[in-house]
Amino acid sequence: MGYGATGRILRVDLTRMHCHTEQLDEDVYRLYPGGKALAGYFMLREFVPGTDALSPDSVLVVANGLLTGAPVSTASRFTVAARSPLTGAYGESEAGGYFGPELKAAGYEAIIVTGRAAAPVYLAIRDADVEIRDAGGLWGREPEEVQTAIRAELGDSYVRVLQIGPGGENLVRYAALTNELAHFNGRTGMGAVMGSKNLKAIAVRGKSRYIRGVSDPAPVAELGKTLARRVKDHPLAWDLQSKGTTGLVDVLNAAGMLPTRNFREGVFEGADKINWPSYEKEILSGRRTCFSCSVRCKREARVAGRHAVNSAYGGPEYETLDGFGGNCGIDDLQAIAKANELCNRYVIDTISTSATIAFAMECFERGLIGPADTGGIELRFGNVDAMLRTIELIGRREGFGALLAEGSRRAAEAIGGDAPHYAMHVKGEELPMHDPRGKVSVGLGYAIGETGADHLYATHDTMLVNPESVSFKAAIPLGVESLPARELGDRKARNYAILENWTSFGKVTGMCFFGPAPRSFIAVDEIVQLVRAVTGWDADLDELLRIGERATNLARAFNVLHGFSRKDDVLPRRLFEPLPCGPMEGVAISKPDFERTMGTLYELKGWDPATARPTRDRLRGLEIEWVADLLEA
Repeated sequence: MGYGATGRILRVDLTRMHCHTEQLDEDVYRLYPGGKALAGYFMLREFVPGTDALSPDSVLVVANGLLTGAPVSTASRFTVAARSPLTGAYGESEAGGYFGPELKAAGYEAIIVTGRAAAPVYLAIRDADVEIRDAGGLWGREPEEVQTAIRAELGDSYVRVLQIGPGGENLVRYAALTNELAHFNGRTGMGAVMGSKNLKAIAVRGKSRYIRGVSDPAPVAELGKTLARRVKDHPLAWDLQSKGTTGLVDVLNAAGMLPTRNFREGVFEGADKINWPSYEKEILSGRRTCFSCSVRCKREARVAGRHAVNSAYGGPEYETLDGFGGNCGIDDLQAIAKANELCNRYVIDTISTSATIAFAMECFERGLIGPADTGGIELRFGNVDAMLRTIELIGRREGFGALLAEGSRRAAEAIGGDAPHYAMHVKGEELPMHDPRGKVSVGLGYAIGETGADHLYATHDTMLVNPESVSFKAAIPLGVESLPARELGDRKARNYAILENWTSFGKVTGMCFFGPAPRSFIAVDEIVQLVRAVTGWDADLDELLRIGERATNLARAFNVLHGFSRKDDVLPRRLFEPLPCGPMEGVAISKPDFERTMGTLYELKGWDPATARPTRDRLRGLEIEWVADLLEA
C-alpha cells in the first residue's frame, strides 16, 4: 500500500469467534478508497442477495474514509453499512466523533463482521492486538455505563467505544450506534444489525500518527492550520460554530417549510420557543466537537427538574428539535431535550423515532387507532407526556412501542385503512425535517437515494439560488447553475447529478457534510489538493467525482439485486398536496414535472429510465463492469 492508508482489513467471524487481518490491494483501494465506496464494494462482493438483514449470515461493514484522521477540520467520519432492517435496501450511516480516527490510528481501514456470537460480546482492538471479550455484564446497560466499564476493563480512559444501546439489543429497526455518547450512526438501523449479532460494542485504541503515513505532510498540516483560522471569517462555518444546526428552525419556519404535525403544514406557531435563542437561554450547557475540527457544531443540553437531562448525551440538533417539536406539535424545549436524551440512552435514531411518533399521532387524531391500541396513551399532537412515554416503549419494544419499533411503513400496514397515506417515508425510511415542497432537489435525493429519505444525499437547492452567494460561488468549479429552489426540469436534474456525485465523494473521504463547499468553508480545489497530498495520487476533480458516482452505483446495484426498481423511487403522496398555510400556502410538488425530472436524471446517470437499473455501458465507464455481471447473472 502507498500513502495515507494501511490497506489492512480486520475480519471478525462471531460464530467461530475468530479474527484475522488481510491486505487490500492498492489498485482496489484506488477505485474504492474508503467510506461509502469501500463499504459498498464489500457489501456487493460478500452479501448473499436475499439474506435477511438480521440473519447471522448478514454482513456488517465499518469503513473509514480516505481522509479520516487527517489533522484537518471535519475529517473525522466513518461509514457503517449493512442491509437495512428498516428498508430491506442498502443500509448506510456515517458518524463523526473520535472512533474513526482512532481505528485509523490502530492501523485498520475497515472491519467486516459476520456471524452471531452465542452470547453478548464486545470487540477490543489495541493496534494489532484484537480480542473478542465477554459482554454479558454490559447487555441491557446504558451507553454511559458501558463506556465507563469498557474503559475500566481495558485500563485506558482514551479507548474509543462504538456501541449499541437497549434499542439495538431489542432490534428496534431504526436502532443506531453511538461513539462518545453523542456521535451517531443514526439512520437505516445499523444498531439492530449489530444487536442481532450479539455484538455490544467495538472498542479501539491506536498509537500510530496519521501524518507520518501521508505522501506530503507539509500541505496537509498547513491546510489544517488555515481552516482553523478561517472558521470565524466564513459565514456558513461561523453560523455552525455559533448556533450549531439549531438556527434552521427560524430559517425554515420563516420560509414556510418547517415540517409541522407530520408534514401537514410548513409553519409552527411555537417555533420561537424551540429556536436557537430559546435553546441558548434554557438548555445550553456546553459545546463539543469531533476529532481535529475547529467548527465545534455539537451542543450539550442540561435540564433540571421534571425533564432532567444528562449533558453527557449531548443535546438536540435541528432534526431532533423539529422532529419532536413542530412535527409532533410540541413547543416545550425542555421536553424535546428529554426526548433527545431518551433516544440517545436507548440509541435509536431521533429522525425515525420522532417521525414515527408523529405518524402515530395523526393516526390517533383521525381515529385509525385509539387508547385501546396505545395502552391508554392519548397520543395526540402536543401531548408531551405521551411523546416521552412512547419513546421509552419503543426503546424497550413494549406495548404499542413494539409496533412503532417496526418503523412507520410496517406500522401503517398493520394499522390499515388510510394509515399508509400518513406514513412519511421513502423505501421505509422516515423523512428528515426538510420539506421537498420548498427545495425539490431534496425530494429527488429522498426518492432516488439507495437508503431511502436522506437529507445529506445531495446539496440543498436553497444554497444555489443566489449567484452572488458564498455557497454558489464555491460550487462554480463543479459546473453547476444557479436555479430557483422549486424549479424542476433538465437543468435541475443536471445540477442534482453533479452534486450527488460530489456529496457521495464526501462520504468516501470521511469529511463531514458541513466541511467541503458548497455547504461550508473548504474549497473544492482544496479537497483535490488534500487528496493528492495524502495519497500521492495524481488525482483531479473528475476522478473524485467518478469515485463518488462509482460508490452510488455500487449501492444502487445492491438494491437491484434485492428487488428494488424505479417503482420504489417515489415520494409520499402528501408532498404532492399543497401546503395549507404560511408563506408557501398552496405550494406542492408537481408530480408530472417531478417524474419527468427523475427520468432525465436516470438518463444522466446512465440508468435505464424504465427500471432505474445501471446499464452495462455506464458501469464499464466507471471501471466496475463486474457489477453488470452480477446484475445479469
